[in-house]
Amino acid sequence: MRELIELQKLLLPDLLDVMEQRYSVLNSVDLFQPVGRRTLAENTGLTERGVRSEIDFLQKQGLVQITSRGMFISKEGKLLLERMAGFISELKGLHVLESQLKDKLNVGNILILPGNSDQYDWVKQEMGKACVSYLKEILKNQSTIAVTGGTTMAAVAQVMHPLRKDPDYIFVPARGGIGEKVENQANTIVAEMAGKSKGEYRLLYVPDPLSESAYNSIINEPSVSDILAQIKGANIVLHGIGDAMTMADRRKTTEAVSAVLIKNKAISEAFGYYFDAEGNVVHKVRTAGIQLDDLQTVENVITIAGGKSKSKAIASYFKQGKSNLLITDEAAAKEILDI
Repeated sequence: MRELIELQKLLLPDLLDVMEQRYSVLNSVDLFQPVGRRTLAENTGLTERGVRSEIDFLQKQGLVQITSRGMFISKEGKLLLERMAGFISELKGLHVLESQLKDKLNVGNILILPGNSDQYDWVKQEMGKACVSYLKEILKNQSTIAVTGGTTMAAVAQVMHPLRKDPDYIFVPARGGIGEKVENQANTIVAEMAGKSKGEYRLLYVPDPLSESAYNSIINEPSVSDILAQIKGANIVLHGIGDAMTMADRRKTTEAVSAVLIKNKAISEAFGYYFDAEGNVVHKVRTAGIQLDDLQTVENVITIAGGKSKSKAIASYFKQGKSNLLITDEAAAKEILDI
């Protein structure tokens, strides 16, 4: 296939550009349906006039349906998307990128999706869909899935669907809440994941961060220690990677701690740990839930993080962090390789 693509680039370069553009429009219809032209324009980078032209073509081909509520993808369109996914990946050279990135990062496997999730929400949702597909492959009887908070995990929750015919898995928050928007809280996300997948869930009503006295008091509460034991016994962990100073701001970190992070050149954050460019821990937030050392005994750790803005944070975390799979996007991957 690679040779055919290279020949097409030489003889019919415009054809490949058109294919990629129509794939993007069709994919956006699938993700945001029912959807209007304005939303499609915002998520594809096309003008409304350009979207109208592409939708007219896709409708004539029977790939989308237009109703008073908005546009929907047809069964034929859905099938085409699934069949074209591998081709688009090959077209963009993503398999080559995956191999190069795997050599650079300390990670078992890497999956790269087209696009830049900093610019388009649909890219983040595509990463979410890839995560759900992988979950279906690795899920075992009576699995416990621990999930962190954040916008990326919220995107995974949006595209979640039943993982098995007879659900016997449970979702738990990987740590306490950090006072951000409720839709990005781990508790909210696990409840949505469980609801859409027909699984079970438990919640952890503990703030993050905690003072030493509050931490020692809370973790000894029977109801809290019970859920903490379940969280630490998770065999699957889903987590994102944050930019250090962005996460410090979201935690409403004190000026003194912020000064420490700046002085020590903190780059990334995960599980309440802040890392510098070499992956050294420069600060640790006292938090209830999964700790970095706990990951060493977790059977499957899945990391989802993308966007050009996250490239340094991803590279920083994987100097030390453990993961069986990194799901990222094209923009982040290219930037990491250039660092």
